[in-house]
Amino acid sequence: MKCFQARKRLLVLVALVVASTSGCGVVNGIRAKSALNDGARAYKAGDFVEAQKHFEHAIALNPDQPNAPIFRARAIERQYKPTGVNTPENTQIAQDALNAYRGILEKDPSKEEAYAAVARLLGYTKQTDEQRKFVTERANNESTPSDKRADAFTFLASKQWKCSYDITEQQTSKQTIQREGKMVIEYKKPANETDFQQAQACATEGLGYAERAVSLNSNSETAYSFKANLLLEKAKIAQMENNAEAKANFERLADEARQRNAQLTEERQKKKDEEERQKKEAAGETGAATS
Repeated sequence: MKCFQARKRLLVLVALVVASTSGCGVVNGIRAKSALNDGARAYKAGDFVEAQKHFEHAIALNPDQPNAPIFRARAIERQYKPTGVNTPENTQIAQDALNAYRGILEKDPSKEEAYAAVARLLGYTKQTDEQRKFVTERANNESTPSDKRADAFTFLASKQWKCSYDITEQQTSKQTIQREGKMVIEYKKPANETDFQQAQACATEGLGYAERAVSLNSNSETAYSFKANLLLEKAKIAQMENNAEAKANFERLADEARQRNAQLTEERQKKKDEEERQKKEAAGETGAATS
């Protein structure tokens, strides 16, 4: 009998502990939502420091809260000044924002906002090697959706285009001459052979990235735009080498890429116009029905 009573008291105690724990979870969940609301109000008011505190409080109350981590990362990033402020404090804020977004990606690599923010902040903080490595990992990750991989390859192509363009467009790399009654620009090798080799390497690598991008997403306007630009870089370099045949071929391919870009732009605009027309028709029918 005494054993039975002891077991009964133990079961009651366990039940009380479970109920208490469950009750705390419910209360903390409510308090976490309240903290999120407070943070949202502070964020809207432009007080990002206060918003960060509220979002961190929400996470402490409910670590499983799905929205608080991205809200916190946004609040930290908004405290960072990407231009004009070169202080250790500002640099640390950028690093804190990077860490916050990276933490989100570790739990869910599909979070596009976090991915874009990391790439952006690495650029702001001039961590160019790390930025390229980060984007390249996504570009080569076959589990990533094709259109997202295409965007990553396009980004890499854009960096290589700028590398080549900054060299080929130097004043020492081009001259304006008159040909058949017209003023045209003629490109010549830079005085520094290393610069020429770098431009050639950047244009070749960038074109490879652009072609990977269009192979993954044949409807990407941006990918075709950079493909055209990189082909024009190759044409400039061919002219620098006095290779008229290669120059003409690259210019022809660039024109094809530009035409595809123009076609995609036109198709997108037509689709947008049609959607707007349908919205107006629907709004008109709704108005007629309620009048």
